[in-house]
Amino acid sequence: QVDLVESGGGSVEAGGSLRLSCTVSGDTDRYCMAWFRQAPGKEREAVAARNSASGGTKYADSVKGRFAISHMINTRDIVYLQMNNLKPEDTATYYCAATRCVNSPSLREGLYNFWGQGTQVTVSA
Repeated sequence: QVDLVESGGGSVEAGGSLRLSCTVSGDTDRYCMAWFRQAPGKEREAVAARNSASGGTKYADSVKGRFAISHMINTRDIVYLQMNNLKPEDTATYYCAATRCVNSPSLREGLYNFWGQGTQVTVSA
């Protein structure tokens, strides 16, 4: 069982930065961790994914070069999403997700079976 709790959302002007955190409970040693987002009236879409074992990452084309996913395992297990040069179209509820994986991290939503409750990000023009 893996529990995920997101935090760090908020409101920011275009061009600004935010860092989202996903606090993880459970053993994610052989897991892929990912961030997804859902804007009002739109389907949920993948943002970034990372293989906890290999460190490999994958990003949606819309965020490449602006967002970075990382996973800090120390006294706490936290997955971060650093978001730079934010745009109004990045406005959405952001969700942390996890799944067992052995290969490259995937951006396929259906593969992820553990989800957090989401955190809201609003980017104003």
